[in-house]
Amino acid sequence: MDIKTTGKTGKTGQDETAETAETAGKTETAEAAGKTERVDGAGETATDAGPLAGDPAEEPAGELDDLDDLDDDLDGETHAVTDTGVGAGAAAVVSAALAAVALTGTWAGKVVSERETLLGQIKTSGSGTPTQQISEIYGDAWHSTALVNGVFALIALIVAVTVLALPRRPAWVRAVAVAGAVLGGLGLLLSVGTYFDLFLSLPTAGS
Repeated sequence: MDIKTTGKTGKTGQDETAETAETAGKTETAEAAGKTERVDGAGETATDAGPLAGDPAEEPAGELDDLDDLDDDLDGETHAVTDTGVGAGAAAVVSAALAAVALTGTWAGKVVSERETLLGQIKTSGSGTPTQQISEIYGDAWHSTALVNGVFALIALIVAVTVLALPRRPAWVRAVAVAGAVLGGLGLLLSVGTYFDLFLSLPTAGS
């Protein structure tokens, strides 16, 4: 009786050990499967989320676009400044040239003066008094020359003042425009004084 009981008991212990081992194996398999699912789920989440907001791969492209826009703006401003500088420089040179011509005399003034001299000779030929001859031949020619030079001086002054009023002008343009304004004003003053006989009066017949 004792031997049989012991045998049965040994068999029962072996069965329990085998069942425990199987249960442990199943548990480990289930845990491994769970870890695999969690890893798969994390991968899908990262894939579905797409690129992050601060993805460095996209930031350089945006910065390059901003730099391109800034370069375009700078180029446009540079072209605008260059165009303004060229036009203002040309106008300043023209004003200085006109002012110099107004001071030294023009071809148009010479032609007008000769015409008035010829007309005065025709009017006073044979019957004109000395006073009339002086006024018609010399006075009118003198005044005509002063009038033409005064027109050139006035144009030079207007152009110079306009250049000085323009924005974004280089320093050399301003210098030339100032010179044109000064010379134009001086030429205009001399022309007005000459036209109205303020500096020198016409000679008289008895002098």
